Amino acid sequence: MPKTILIGAPIDTGQKRAGCLMGPAAYRVAGIAAAIRDQGHSVEDWGDLALGDLPDVTCANPVVHSLAETVGWTQGLMDRVDDALSGGGFPIVLGGDHSLALGSVAGAAAYAARQGRPLYLIWLDAHSDFHTPLTTTSGNLHGTPLAYIAGRDGFDAFPPFPAPLRADRICLYGIRSVDPAEHAALLQHDIAINDMRLLDERGVVAPLREFLDKVRADGGMLHVSLDVDFLDPFIAPAVGTTVPGGITFREAHLVMELLHESGLVTSLDLVELNPFLDERGKTAQLMVDLVGSLMGKKVFDRPTRSS
Repeated sequence: MPKTILIGAPIDTGQKRAGCLMGPAAYRVAGIAAAIRDQGHSVEDWGDLALGDLPDVTCANPVVHSLAETVGWTQGLMDRVDDALSGGGFPIVLGGDHSLALGSVAGAAAYAARQGRPLYLIWLDAHSDFHTPLTTTSGNLHGTPLAYIAGRDGFDAFPPFPAPLRADRICLYGIRSVDPAEHAALLQHDIAINDMRLLDERGVVAPLREFLDKVRADGGMLHVSLDVDFLDPFIAPAVGTTVPGGITFREAHLVMELLHESGLVTSLDLVELNPFLDERGKTAQLMVDLVGSLMGKKVFDRPTRSS
C-alpha cells in the first residue's frame, strides 16, 4: 500500500456548532499514526491546512454563512489531496466538518481525471448532504458537498468541480435523515440510497460488495467519506448531528474490513468529530480503530479489555 499521508483540516465553518476544528488534534492524540503503522504501513503527517486569503464571493441565498471561508478551505484541500495522490500517497483527511469533502473529493477527482480513471465515492453518513447553497434552509454548507460532487447547479462561488461523478459512481450508505427537497433531487439523479431500512433488510454486506464489484470492474479509484454520525450515537456521541438507529460497532468494523479486502480505497475523509461533545475520547478512539480495520486489522486481532 502507498504511504499514508495525514492532512489535518480544522474546519468549523460548514455548520454553527463549535468544536470540529479540534478534530485533527483529537485523532492524533488517539493514536491514528500508530494504528496505521501497526498494520505495516508508513505514515507521513503533513500537519494542518491553514486558511489563506479569503476569496470575494457571494450567494443569492441570504441564510448561507461562512461562504468565503468554505470556498477557501475547498480550494486549499483540493490542492493538498491532489498533491498527496500525485506523489503516490494515500491521503487521509482529518476533519473538521463535512464541508471539507467539497475539497477532498474534488482533489481526488482532479487526480483521477488526469489518470484517465473513474472516481467512485462511498458516503458513510446519516445524511445525504445533497443540498446546494441555493436550496439550503439552514445555511450550513456541510450539507452540500455531495451535490457539488454530483454536478448540481448553485456552486458558482466554488472552483468548478473536476469531472462530476455520475450517479452510478456514488454509494450513499447508512442514510437515515434526508429532507424532502434532498430526496426529490436524489431521485432526479438516480443515486442509489442504501438507507438503514435497506441495510436492515439486506444486511450490510451485499449492497457494499455489489458497489465494490462495480468499482473493480471499471478500474476505478475509490474515495471513502466517513462521518461520525454514520455510527449509532450510543457508541459515537461526539457529533453535533446525532441521528438514532445508526451502524453498530460490529457492522462498522465489518464495513471497514470489507473495504480493506477490496484493495480499492485510494483516499479517505474522517469528518464531523467534535471532541467537545465526546466522552473521555471514546468516539475519537473508535474512529481510529475503524481506520485500523481499513488498514488491515482483523477482528480476531483485538485484545480483551478489562471492564
